[in-house]
Amino acid sequence: MAIRRNRKFHAEVATSALSDIMFFLLLFFLIISTLANPNVIKVPLPESKANEKTNKQHVTLTVTKEKKYFVDKQEVSLDQIAPTLLTETKKQNDNTVILRIPFDLMVQDLVDLLQIGMENNLKVIIATKGES
Repeated sequence: MAIRRNRKFHAEVATSALSDIMFFLLLFFLIISTLANPNVIKVPLPESKANEKTNKQHVTLTVTKEKKYFVDKQEVSLDQIAPTLLTETKKQNDNTVILRIPFDLMVQDLVDLLQIGMENNLKVIIATKGES
């Protein structure tokens, strides 16, 4: 006489460890994405009461305190700024250039860069940081 058990075998997958791993991965990617900054060249920007944010990727011209010039993280000399800006704006089909210049640099340096933009029909926008 065969004795049968009333219990049948049910396959089960333990998912409690998976939810912990997914939570840690989510936190990791959130922290990394907030730390990622497209402009790694640190420049103390001038402050402004009203500023606008743009979602488009524009060509960025950055000037450091030591008067080193960078076009999209690529260092260029002062006489090569105009040709480099023209080639980069033609690549993106957008004539907008965002100028990131330190607040304590001389006004003449700013005017020289704005004049380069005017001569080449570029729309130059000065980047500022919000009021602290």
